[in-house]
Amino acid sequence: MTPDQVKAIQDSFKLVAPISEQAAALFYGRLFEIAPDVKPLFRGDMTEQGRKLMAMLGVVVNSIDKLEAILPAASALAKRHVDYGVKAEDYTPVGRCAAVDAAAGARQGVDAGSRASVGRRLCAPVRLHDRRGL
Repeated sequence: MTPDQVKAIQDSFKLVAPISEQAAALFYGRLFEIAPDVKPLFRGDMTEQGRKLMAMLGVVVNSIDKLEAILPAASALAKRHVDYGVKAEDYTPVGRCAAVDAAAGARQGVDAGSRASVGRRLCAPVRLHDRRGL
């Protein structure tokens, strides 16, 4: 990842952080819209799940220049997801959900497509590593 890409990711997340609850709700709304079959995997409080998502993204964003340091934790998380019934193919729609970036773009008047592209670049290495854990 180039320094410009790292900066774009970190800048994008700074836009999302103040609206993290709404961004997480948009993300899960979009996920359940494009992949309704994954909704039963989420049995708990979705507000709390959204907080967990945003906290995890914060860790990834803050460690973007040293991803190899957090990949073992990402792998452990993926293995826990197996216990919840997640399958490798369930990660595909997650990668397509760029509502978090779109929310930031809409809030700041930034092109949502550009933000979505940044989000996909951010999630790709973690998603690939997670899939290996499955």
